[in-house]
Amino acid sequence: MIRRRTALSVCAVALLAAAPALTACGATAHPGAAAVVGNDRITVSQLQGQVKQVREAQRSSPQGPQLVANSARLGQDTLVRLIQYRIVEKAAKDNGVEISRRELQEQRVRAERATGGAEALQGRYLALGIAPDQMDRALTMDLTRAKLDRKFGAAQAVGILMRTSNALHVDVNPRYGTWDAERGTAQPRQEPWLRPVTSSGGQGLA
Repeated sequence: MIRRRTALSVCAVALLAAAPALTACGATAHPGAAAVVGNDRITVSQLQGQVKQVREAQRSSPQGPQLVANSARLGQDTLVRLIQYRIVEKAAKDNGVEISRRELQEQRVRAERATGGAEALQGRYLALGIAPDQMDRALTMDLTRAKLDRKFGAAQAVGILMRTSNALHVDVNPRYGTWDAERGTAQPRQEPWLRPVTSSGGQGLA
């Protein structure tokens, strides 16, 4: 399941590298959708918009070439993160956990202090594939996980997230892979009739 990290500056890693037990068939036809989480569609255009924001921010950074080279799976990683966000948000809503604007602001201040300032924090997130405008949501997810852990205990919070993910029936468009229930990530499909999502293709996200 999604594991909480104690370091504020690596909260996004907890979302990207963790392994929630998600149920997905990956074969249902959902025209225009990159994934469906419960009744919530993550459209291809939404996903592409998120990736474009990150790429533009990365390329404007002094470390641009390195950041781009180190995030070749940006499209897939972004989709995984968007799915995981929805699972955490639904679990929080169902269990009376909310994050105030003040809590979010305080979290950002702590994270900036821990990493050496706002610019350093943005650089850290860019390396994780998260644009500056997307940082608040990542920070909110970290706070939400922390609150779930405090309210229910870590073990029970994991169980809540597992039950939530199973109830939402995550369904990933085969174009973007198949959902790996054990690792909580999308794995590339191997069928030759599927045109892969690449940086050179018309629908490329990387």
